[in-house]
Amino acid sequence: MTWRSVMISRPATLRREKFALLIEQEQTARVPFEDIAVIVLNHREITLTHSVLSACGEYGIGLFATGPNHHPNGVFMPFLPHSRGTRMLRLQLDLGRPAAKRAWQSIIQAKIGNQAECLKLTDNFGAERLESLARRVRSGDPDNLESQASGLYFHALFGNSFHRGQPLWINAALDYGYTVFRAAVARGLVAHGFLPAFGLFHASEQNAFNLADDMIEPFRPLVDLHVFKNRIGHDVDELQPADKAALVSLLNVDMVMPRGTMSALTAIEQAIESLARIYEGGSAELLELPQLIGLAAHQYEC
Repeated sequence: MTWRSVMISRPATLRREKFALLIEQEQTARVPFEDIAVIVLNHREITLTHSVLSACGEYGIGLFATGPNHHPNGVFMPFLPHSRGTRMLRLQLDLGRPAAKRAWQSIIQAKIGNQAECLKLTDNFGAERLESLARRVRSGDPDNLESQASGLYFHALFGNSFHRGQPLWINAALDYGYTVFRAAVARGLVAHGFLPAFGLFHASEQNAFNLADDMIEPFRPLVDLHVFKNRIGHDVDELQPADKAALVSLLNVDMVMPRGTMSALTAIEQAIESLARIYEGGSAELLELPQLIGLAAHQYEC
């Protein structure tokens, strides 16, 4: 099971040595490819060999580049030889609207439920109202309770004057964290044979990751919780390298899934596995989605 997220924020040369990634800086670090899920290139003076790119495709690793603002602006997604790729594409195209709407209902209920839990964990008011909204979400969310919940939630979490368009550290951190999780979800979808452009709810013709934007929703409150806990002391809207590393590390934070407690990255993989069962004719009740429990890092057995 892959689990490491590697973020490189200083000049480096990346090479492949058999089954491992070599990160050459003042000292050389060696990381087995089979342990890596995500690599983030966060410095303009990083060079890498073709064999590293090939290894990323071979081991199913998502490789992300950042732009001048240090936000991810490009991704190398593995083109895995998935045995069910063509079949999964047909299933995606043939999925009926009732099944897609029921799955979206489950996703939004889980998202609002995690938003309520975030308010509880941060000692903010409003969790009960969000829990009430979650119970009222219907198939396809025709009442747009997701939007209503988000408006209540962000004001309860960050104050009544807060809105997502402000040039604040909070928004920069939220954007960066969401981008990391969106990319991790997209990587998992490709690994399981999905074409991310075909979503359950999101359907923009200009978006190559509609399905990733669907599946990320219940994971967003994990980013929100981290940002709330670390928002004090930031007078500018720019993220520091330590801020970005901490946001990438959220992939290793524990969440609860129906099969137990696991890292967010593993939860993403299991959520996508359960999504595949829906496309294969299973009930929307089979969709396994995460529950927020805090910010404790997952403890891996040696």
